Amino acid sequence: MKILGIESSCDETGIAIYDEQSGLIADALYSQIELHKEYGGVVPELASRDHIRKTLPMIQQLMSESQLSPTDLSGIAYTAGPGLVGALMVGASIAKSLALAWDLPTVGVHHMEGHLLAPMLSADKPSYPFIALLVSGGHTQLLSCERYGVYEILGESVDDAAGEAFDKVAKMLGLDYPGGPEVARLAESGTPNAYRFPRPMTDRPGFNFSFSGLKTFTKTTIASIDNPSDQDKANIALAFETAVVDTIRIKCKRAIEHTGFKSLVIAGGVSANTSLRTSLEDLASNMNIKVYFPELQLCTDNGAMIAYAGLQRLKHGHTEDWAISVRPRWPMTELENAQ
Repeated sequence: MKILGIESSCDETGIAIYDEQSGLIADALYSQIELHKEYGGVVPELASRDHIRKTLPMIQQLMSESQLSPTDLSGIAYTAGPGLVGALMVGASIAKSLALAWDLPTVGVHHMEGHLLAPMLSADKPSYPFIALLVSGGHTQLLSCERYGVYEILGESVDDAAGEAFDKVAKMLGLDYPGGPEVARLAESGTPNAYRFPRPMTDRPGFNFSFSGLKTFTKTTIASIDNPSDQDKANIALAFETAVVDTIRIKCKRAIEHTGFKSLVIAGGVSANTSLRTSLEDLASNMNIKVYFPELQLCTDNGAMIAYAGLQRLKHGHTEDWAISVRPRWPMTELENAQ
């Protein structure tokens, strides 16, 4: 089975073709960072228009470079949610239109399930059961994954997600968009222990996350310094990043102890953060378990994870009609279990 994957949930157009036998055949990604940079964040209408401009030409290019015709495909997967409604509608409309013209089935993929399964695209892939940490701009969730398609949310962010907090702190520090990588880059120049920031919700039981208070603490710290120097900002960036990483590590340790699982999967845009990777690799070593990350190019939104997740859904008998329907808000708890 060869599946065409279309990702258009936010500000990146991702197109890929995945083959069940030979793996990832083709993968292309177009980022809208430069388009949105002057606004300091994603402008939904501009994002939708850019997806319209880019999606079909990228599909045509990948099909041509791969020397594939529509008859070589077994289905088309697209991101059905969560995400920006206009951007999602672009991907869904194109997927349905091509599938109707090419006589192929379609499957709408949950964006976060795509991230969850992204490590499966690597040569060293996890086996079920495992704990999954999904950490991105819009989500921070810990899941117990007993088998494919059966996920239990152990904990999640009750306010700002980790990636969202990174972006907001970047604005406080006067850094460029997108803010997360900029905070991490600035933190590399910080002095360890120059500041001590709180580790939110680690002094109570449970697996939920909260980063809003940490964001406020960071804002208050910046405001307490008259004309903060570059070194002050680097020290604050490091203190903030360390607090986020430590908080995530503590929650992951709890989840592993709670379930007894021997594998930990980390996915989502923030999974590319070097400090987070180092900390969780150390945790895995200390607990005698294995930790898995997506390849760096598959941490951000991409078509490969959507193609792979769509293949799994189709193999498990998922079917849908020709109605074009997306879900901008789609809790993982409402994701249909695979049979």
